[in-house]
Amino acid sequence: MPDNTVDPSGNTEAFRAFTQKTPQEPPAASKTPLIIGAGAAAIVLIALIAWLALG
Repeated sequence: MPDNTVDPSGNTEAFRAFTQKTPQEPPAASKTPLIIGAGAAAIVLIALIAWLALG
């Protein structure tokens, strides 16, 4: 049964490609929680200002 994986130490070109791999960057964090939090804070602030102005 043939082995489908290539041993990087088997030849120079594969070894160089193996050692020069750049690590992948992690995906960017989602900004959705920040937007929801800012919206909630704005609603609370508007409600507080309205309560103080009308009360």
